[in-house]
Amino acid sequence: MLGKHRELLRFVLVGGASFVITMTITYGLKFTVLTDKPVTALVIGVLVATVFSYVANREWSFRSRGGRERAHEAALFFLLSAIALGLNALPQLISRYVFKLEEPHVSLLTQEVADFVSGVLVGTLLGTAFRWWSFKKWVFPQAGARPRLVRGGGREISGIPDDPAA
Repeated sequence: MLGKHRELLRFVLVGGASFVITMTITYGLKFTVLTDKPVTALVIGVLVATVFSYVANREWSFRSRGGRERAHEAALFFLLSAIALGLNALPQLISRYVFKLEEPHVSLLTQEVADFVSGVLVGTLLGTAFRWWSFKKWVFPQAGARPRLVRGGGREISGIPDDPAA
């Protein structure tokens, strides 16, 4: 079972690390220099995490997938990540500016809970689902396109190790 879902598990682990990066930067900015711009703080946090995510997904999660020239792959990754960033920010934008879940309309605690639920939980779920689908479909479309090293120095293509005797 692990072998069948290894790619998804790795994607989720990279996403978890990206989430920690996003939260650290977002809340660091939100409670220091961007106190009046919470959505901007979230966007900056997501952008920094996206750079990390590209490298980690390319070299670990989807390491045997490819099918595109690297520059094209990177451009698609960042374009689709920008769309996912919009999906990530949309719930918080609605929460803050449509439902007015911000001070002085609500308490600071209510505002922060609404920001966390809308921007962090709902936004992250939307963005992650879109990324998983779009990265497999357009960024790394071909399974087995990049051979990967296996223990012992051989190469593996499409799950079949090289036979040194052949």
